[in-house]
Amino acid sequence: MKYEVDRNTINKGLTMSKKLLYILVIGILISSCTKEVVIDIPGYEETLVVDGRIETGQPPVIFLSTSKEVYSPTDIETFLNGYISGATVSVSNGTSTVVLDEICSSSLTPAMAEVVSAMLGIPVSQLTNYNICAYTTLDTTVWGEVGKTYTLSITHDGKNYTGETTIVDPTPLVTSYWQPESGTPNHGYSWCTLADPPNQFDGYLWEVNIIGHANGDTTDTGFEPTYSPVFDDAFFDGLEFDFWYENPFAYGGGVAEELRGLYETGDTVLIKLSKMDRTIFEFYEKKYVQLQTAGNPFATPTNIPNNLNNGALGIW
Repeated sequence: MKYEVDRNTINKGLTMSKKLLYILVIGILISSCTKEVVIDIPGYEETLVVDGRIETGQPPVIFLSTSKEVYSPTDIETFLNGYISGATVSVSNGTSTVVLDEICSSSLTPAMAEVVSAMLGIPVSQLTNYNICAYTTLDTTVWGEVGKTYTLSITHDGKNYTGETTIVDPTPLVTSYWQPESGTPNHGYSWCTLADPPNQFDGYLWEVNIIGHANGDTTDTGFEPTYSPVFDDAFFDGLEFDFWYENPFAYGGGVAEELRGLYETGDTVLIKLSKMDRTIFEFYEKKYVQLQTAGNPFATPTNIPNNLNNGALGIW
């Protein structure tokens, strides 16, 4: 008996055989490369967290708290109960050293409670329910002065921590002005002219405060950073240029989409442009990068640096 086989049938058979061979080879390679990996995650250790600030003409203000485990509760009560009291805190400017006073929310006057409430972003009603303590002083010998370096020393639970920061020369704005956006004649961004000093590192922090509103409201909003408030002069060293900034209070809350981030004609705005040394700048830059990329699985992990020793977190 004679059989005739079509050439297409032969080619299909060869193609199927090749596919089966490829699948077999890939399966062998995958099975041969499998390896069990055990990751040793270190246990959680509670760490001191420092939130300290000193500005020109202002006293040092330091808040101390404890770090929280990544899986610990994140409610407001847990957060407020994490503040520390009973520490010994001092500040030195190289000439004078002053031990700071501990001031707790339970003993604040109504006027002081309003100030602390604005600093922490916590309602006054909650301040009175929790004992939040800050460390500061009325001794003006260690208040902020341009060009001076300040050393912070903390003793808590038998451990000593130190940090150092410098108040650098400020760069005043050349001018500031408001300009309406196309299509919104009564709303626009605020603009400024900055002349950056040449041949040196300059790091800036931008904050704004609305003290008067177009509708006649004079409620003080407190200083608030814009979306990306930290920048340096890597791309404009020694240049004079104009730039705009948005209104951080004009988002959500019923604000029309086309008006978000804009100021209204009649708003009265205070501008706060702070200068920082490189270490402080790197802390805030990484902090805001982390805030803006939180929850993004494709973002590069960010480790926030600090200027404190002995394992303490935060910044001075």
